[in-house]
Amino acid sequence: MEHHTEIIKSGCHKILEGINSMSLVNLDDQQVHSLVMMREIARGVVDDRDRKVTKNDVITTLRYSIEKMVCASRDIVHMLSRMSYEGLDDQRMHLVLRMKEIAHGIVDKQPRVAITTSEILVDQVCFVDEGARDSPVVDSIKISNGDILIDEAQSTMHEDEMLDVDQVLGFENGIDEVEESLLSSCFQQFLLWPSDDCVTFEWVQDMMFILEKASQKTLPTEFCHVVQTFVVFKLIDAACNVLRKEPNCVEINCLGEDSRVIVVGDIHGQFHDLMFLLKHLGMPSENQFYVFNGNYVDEGAWGIEVFLVLLAWKVLMPQRVYLLRGNHESRYCTEQYGFKKEVQTKYGNQSEDVYNKFLECFKELPLASVIANCVYTTHGGLFRSIHAAASASVNPKQKMTQRVDLGSLADLSQVKRTCIDSPLEGPNILLSDILWSKPFNRDGLRVNAGRKLGLWCGPDCTEAFLKQHNLKLIIRSHEGPDARAGRDDFGDMLNGYSIDHDGESGKLYTLFSAPGYPQFGEKRYNNEGAYAILKWPDFATPSFQSFKSAERPMVYPYLDFDADDTDLSKLDSSQIDIEASTSTFSSPQDASRPEFDFESLGIYNAPSWSVQLPDGSGGSQAVQVPRAPLVEGLPLPPNIEEPHAAAYKYLFELVAGLKHMIATRETENNARVSALRSKARKRKERGHN
Repeated sequence: MEHHTEIIKSGCHKILEGINSMSLVNLDDQQVHSLVMMREIARGVVDDRDRKVTKNDVITTLRYSIEKMVCASRDIVHMLSRMSYEGLDDQRMHLVLRMKEIAHGIVDKQPRVAITTSEILVDQVCFVDEGARDSPVVDSIKISNGDILIDEAQSTMHEDEMLDVDQVLGFENGIDEVEESLLSSCFQQFLLWPSDDCVTFEWVQDMMFILEKASQKTLPTEFCHVVQTFVVFKLIDAACNVLRKEPNCVEINCLGEDSRVIVVGDIHGQFHDLMFLLKHLGMPSENQFYVFNGNYVDEGAWGIEVFLVLLAWKVLMPQRVYLLRGNHESRYCTEQYGFKKEVQTKYGNQSEDVYNKFLECFKELPLASVIANCVYTTHGGLFRSIHAAASASVNPKQKMTQRVDLGSLADLSQVKRTCIDSPLEGPNILLSDILWSKPFNRDGLRVNAGRKLGLWCGPDCTEAFLKQHNLKLIIRSHEGPDARAGRDDFGDMLNGYSIDHDGESGKLYTLFSAPGYPQFGEKRYNNEGAYAILKWPDFATPSFQSFKSAERPMVYPYLDFDADDTDLSKLDSSQIDIEASTSTFSSPQDASRPEFDFESLGIYNAPSWSVQLPDGSGGSQAVQVPRAPLVEGLPLPPNIEEPHAAAYKYLFELVAGLKHMIATRETENNARVSALRSKARKRKERGHN
């Protein structure tokens, strides 16, 4: 019994420490009371108190805490008023001024203590334990649904609301769960750049945690507060210092025992799938290498998060993480397929500088890798020789279907990769080949006459390239299930990879790592993603593993759907509406919607989360209402009991979803009409010319 009691006390002590270290974010009054109540019960167990914990104890504790906060805020105001800001960088200057503003607000609103400001920042100046001063994470208290009000009315209590400390003694098996729940509560955090400019493993881990939580709980327009432009610029600068020292084709020496290399294909802004890979396969380490084949951004909603996390790992472990460039790491693609709009949404009036900073980094990415002297990886495919490029430059009118000579690794080393967009002609056209080329089932190396970017590479070219450089394998990316739809000559990519060429010297694989692609659009594929594992001692025999899409929050698209071939005069509002609805709201990845059994209240025709909308051809189709990022009316007052509380919550969320859906559709319709009119006007102007 004594041993049992000690275990309980130890667990309650951990709960005390966990609660005492917390900041309160998005907690309503009832949640604050519950949290403090739990702390007082745990304190009673630790201190061997045998009396019951009441709401009066909670009110007394909260009042004491608020009085301390107000007194501390006065001290902060006094200290910051005398403080010299000389030597502070922009980031810390912003935080200090924000802290002073918040502290003033707390003091001015005393004695009723109504805290309505959106953030209370806890910086290195105060409220930070000595052991935590070097942490890059700064907690932020965020109250989004009204004031925290502590007054006499809240001290009303009833005897049946009192909790007995003895009730905790049956909690032994649940202590770990409680501690884990407390420590992983929805506390919004934001990232500070390390004061010594040194990226550590802990900093990268914190960054991944913060970005993952922010993707679930933060509006895109608030992302600039989670990762400030200062941090983005510092990280990109640090990464560019590493990347620009790498050759066009990096050689990866991983010949040690127990070494393995994981090759990843297109990610396309699917941040949660990247997080799955890193957690499932393990982080980069001494014996674990990662090679990413490009296309980190566009199409998906979290291109910024994907690229920043990968840059952080590159800075931390430059000899274990290799980031190659894809065709979407360009101005042309990011303007067309969503990344530029993502940056504009997340960084507002600072977006132009942030976007240009990303473009600068894209230009530094290497173009290919050779793993263990036997495996060649790149984004697109093979390329023409420097001699063939020079000939095309001299005679630009040569037929687009004319065969060209195959290039070598020596030719690859001469490519000027600092072009932000792939050239259509000239001696540096090899950059276009490397990023845009595709395998073909007929021999030869031909210009892609349709797209005018990249080449068609036949199996004889793969064989010649492997044989010339004594390689056994090519792993390229660039094509997903959309690119293979309707093509019977190659694999459909629905399991994430395909063997496209299989010759005497080796094979050519295509690898795609974005499951459930594309995240947005009318045509979606229920495809799996895949990754390749190369192991010592036989790196030339890869193991390809498929994986399904990770759960991800519901978001809205950043890309503008192609309207180049649309005749504006024949497009009515109903067609615009249904196109917008099917593209925006048909995602099977939408967050789960609340459910409630209205029949238990005698209601048999309750509203559902499905609405009928016109399909543009005289009929209708069911469209699921998305969940709104913010819901008016929640949290509910604590005096509303079940089952009515659940019914109110259901209805409030449904109303918020409908309002959000209407607002989003209206915004998209206006943007679509504006874009179509602009394109029609340009076509008309070209016709006059």
